[in-house]
Amino acid sequence: MNEQKTPNSRVTDIWMVTREYHGLAGAGGVKDVCRQLSEALVKEGGCDTRVVMPCYGFMDPVAFGFVPVIDPSSSKEEPLVFSVNMNYVGEERKEEIRVHIKKLNGVIVYLIDSDRFREKHGVYTYTLEEQQAKAQFKKGTGHYDYFAMNILLQKAALGLMVILNERPQVIHCHDGHTAVLPAMVREEEGYRHYFRDTGVVATIHNAGVGYHQEVEDLRFARAITGLPERIINGSLLGRTFDPFLSAAPYALLTTVSERYSLELQESEEDVRTGWLGHTLLDRSVRINGITNGITPGDFDPSRPKKVGLKFGFDPSNGKLIGKQENKKELLRLLSSKSDLGPVERYGSLSRDVARPLFTFIGRLTSQKGVDVLLLSLKELMEEDPDFAFVMLGSGAAEYEEQFRMVAEDERFAGRCCILKGYSPELATQIYAAGDFFLIPSLYEPCGLTDYIAQLYGNLPIAHYVGGLVKVIDGKTGFTYQEHRPADLSKVIRRALETYRSSPEDIKTMQRQAVERIHKYHTWEKVMGQYLDIYKRSITMDQVTKV
Repeated sequence: MNEQKTPNSRVTDIWMVTREYHGLAGAGGVKDVCRQLSEALVKEGGCDTRVVMPCYGFMDPVAFGFVPVIDPSSSKEEPLVFSVNMNYVGEERKEEIRVHIKKLNGVIVYLIDSDRFREKHGVYTYTLEEQQAKAQFKKGTGHYDYFAMNILLQKAALGLMVILNERPQVIHCHDGHTAVLPAMVREEEGYRHYFRDTGVVATIHNAGVGYHQEVEDLRFARAITGLPERIINGSLLGRTFDPFLSAAPYALLTTVSERYSLELQESEEDVRTGWLGHTLLDRSVRINGITNGITPGDFDPSRPKKVGLKFGFDPSNGKLIGKQENKKELLRLLSSKSDLGPVERYGSLSRDVARPLFTFIGRLTSQKGVDVLLLSLKELMEEDPDFAFVMLGSGAAEYEEQFRMVAEDERFAGRCCILKGYSPELATQIYAAGDFFLIPSLYEPCGLTDYIAQLYGNLPIAHYVGGLVKVIDGKTGFTYQEHRPADLSKVIRRALETYRSSPEDIKTMQRQAVERIHKYHTWEKVMGQYLDIYKRSITMDQVTKV
């Protein structure tokens, strides 16, 4: 039996439930937050931290070093196999679960293995391979059974805890994919009693329309979750069942920056969520903003072998010769016809290392501001022939095509290179080689790329919104207020002028950016805010726990 913790005891027993985890499966910033926060809780907080996530079809548990979880009731040490109810409307169903386990940097990670997850080759969307196998699965579109995938993960996580006789002090649910769990824990009789002393926290990583994991078929939501009809009907945003609204009565809600929490509940920016933030506020639910941290050691260019660079450098003390050498190496790579593996190349860069290099790494979507970037980039490249641009990413087909056309425009030969796809090794090279890192997001809950760029001496140029307000204009990067091409162009011109006329100011900003991260934004600093939230979740109104 687990030792029961009192509400006033220190929080040391935390389980994370997530669809992503860095190094195993990921598609966005959730993977980085889950891993870095989990590891910080272990190393700095002395916590027993465990993570539950799916085992997708592209993952090989054996190759990753995972082993089967042994059934605690088996005298022959047989692998654990159990089933969870996954009822459809008018059809009672069960799905079988196996579980793999491994300790990664002190964090115990469980992979939930099921047919539903195994048949998926992407975390959230279908791949080209799946499209070729079945024409109805269009590359880049979301899984048709996304809601069932989410519910299966949450039910499997709770079932695993019960079978292993684990009663964590806190269950931390990441994003809408796991936000139905708090209602399950409090409303389903068996869970309600078993997890009576467990607090629940749900983090909104992105509240934008399309990110809630909502479902319109209310009868289906009722059947597959097993939740009472009053919970389903009481958790509607418009006409859809919204997981975040279902979590609100039973969990403390957080989001990934203080500024984003204010935008959601105290500004018209909430229109981009379908008014989720204001709906929660109308129900007297406050979203707690905790700005994500980062583990600087994971992005330390002074240790080049660890991060995958040929040359080391250190922006914190102005030792930047290695940065120039990395820039030369990237320009050499992108001026030749070298094989870039899974990444398709359009255009090229010349080997002019003196030319300032602007960089972008991310999804090609309007949320990331690439529509504004496209217009600004074309204007500036026509106006100023003495800077270069490289982009790494993929996304909406229309944006991929428009950037390809810019890269292949003869007027911009040797100055623009578009790398379609993603490679973590190439991303690190771009971060390390770049002089300026463009983040023109329409909205941004937190943003981790600004941290990463700063640690590599690549100064952010960011839209002053959401979590990007941690970039301080003229001190740790450059910012602009209005989401318009003209405003982005204006700040890029200012960055260029500083680069050309005041190189020492650039070095000072690079140093200040790294110093500020170490002073305010490491997970060691941020972790304490989560421990406070965890403790508060345990002492939530006991009415929700009985």
